[in-house]
Amino acid sequence: VSDFQRRVYLRLMEVPRGEVVSYSELAELAGVPGAARAVGQALGRNPVPIFVPCHRVVRKDGRAGGFGAGMEWKRCLLAREGWTV
Repeated sequence: VSDFQRRVYLRLMEVPRGEVVSYSELAELAGVPGAARAVGQALGRNPVPIFVPCHRVVRKDGRAGGFGAGMEWKRCLLAREGWTV
């Protein structure tokens, strides 16, 4: 895991259950504004999704975005936390 990935994962772990953050917001939280695409790539390499809740990251327009385990799982996990995407 690179230093960049570590920063992204640590910031994402601070997003509370039931809340979401956009890729660009997460980039800013990780100290790299403008790196939304790189954040998406880091999330795609998430080695421990049970601890790093990448399902809580959505597109800036509120749409679901991607998810390594598939969109059905992402929608299911978000729904369990009170979100409809």
